[in-house]
Amino acid sequence: MAALAGNFYQDFDIMFGDQRLKILEEGKLVTLSLDKVSGAGFQSKNGYIFGRFDVQMKMPPGNSAGTVTTFYLSSSGPNHDEIDLEFLGNSTGEPYTLHTNVYAQGQGSKEQQFHLWFDPTKDFHTYSVVWNSKRIIFLVDGSPIRVFNNLESLGLPFPKNQSMKIYATFWNADDWATQGGRVKTDWSHAPFSASYRNFNINACLGSEESPSSSCSTSTNSSAWQNQGLNAAGRNRLRWLQRKFMVYDYCTDRPKFPKGLPRECKHSRV
Repeated sequence: MAALAGNFYQDFDIMFGDQRLKILEEGKLVTLSLDKVSGAGFQSKNGYIFGRFDVQMKMPPGNSAGTVTTFYLSSSGPNHDEIDLEFLGNSTGEPYTLHTNVYAQGQGSKEQQFHLWFDPTKDFHTYSVVWNSKRIIFLVDGSPIRVFNNLESLGLPFPKNQSMKIYATFWNADDWATQGGRVKTDWSHAPFSASYRNFNINACLGSEESPSSSCSTSTNSSAWQNQGLNAAGRNRLRWLQRKFMVYDYCTDRPKFPKGLPRECKHSRV
């Protein structure tokens, strides 16, 4: 069991970016910068099987079109599992898009996208993933925006047997990120900067050899293990999705001409 108030020096490794990654406040704050040559990124030293993962992030302000700021969990290999939060920049005055996705055994294409109900460039906000054997919950400032349920009973894959590391990256994706790639990165505004702080990891350590059944937790730190949504949470989720969801793969019939994915026929709260 790992319950960490993440310290960058202790818990993370630099992936790429060199001097574009800066560690401040004795390892509690990390800034990533992006220029025309490269972005930056880091990953956790450990992998995890189930848990709750929280981080506070502040997005690059102004004209951030073409940039992508991420916080996600992922295993490795062609049949990997992944839980994604990607923040797609936009032109000055236009809203950021929070792009979410889930991969299970290499199968993705489960995107939902949201416009946030605040300006994520003005201050830090908390973004969270709760991942247990029953469901995955995406939260923003403690409010649920998405639930992805385990429907293995229907023969559908669910991430549960591969440990995942935490990743955070900041990079240029102007071929697709902003308005489908129509708006490109304006490098006259570079370098862009994104900030991360207050990582909290309450999770079970995993490894290639350790199955999820080996995860044991104590009663005072494992609320996430069976976490779902109560009536108030379900109402909050429905309201936020109704007001702020801008794309749902389960309504995208042109993307799935042979029929929508089977999980779309089942409750997603």
